[in-house]
Amino acid sequence: MAGTAKADGRRTLLAFDFGTKSIGVAVGQEVTGTASPLSALPARDGQPDWLKLEALVRDWRPDLLVVGLPLNMDGSEQPLTTMARKFGNRLHGRLGLPVTFSDERLTTASARETLFDRGGYRALSKGKVDSQSAVLILESWFERGNDV
Repeated sequence: MAGTAKADGRRTLLAFDFGTKSIGVAVGQEVTGTASPLSALPARDGQPDWLKLEALVRDWRPDLLVVGLPLNMDGSEQPLTTMARKFGNRLHGRLGLPVTFSDERLTTASARETLFDRGGYRALSKGKVDSQSAVLILESWFERGNDV
């Protein structure tokens, strides 16, 4: 896609909160530095329905994909970290889009707190928490000024 890349600051990004049963998804615009949750994708052993994921990419036409890396509090990796990296590599391989990774420590706790504040316990469904986590992953990526 040479020549079609958007200038820095004007890209659309999709972010993923990887999980073995559910993958949270958010979309964001670099120009605003904000993100919005999309419907989480059900997963089986970390594998999403690739047709649904590909449809999301066709609909949103992102320039970059951000995958949250679940790290331990001390920054060390865990088995889920390896699975999230594999997911990111599969995204790149299947979709041909650039993929970057972002530290996601504490995003699930923050997502639960945000959703609870908005709607109490009823707002804490698994898919909503996962997609809100993806929002936080992407917004923290924007704040840190990360780039590919």
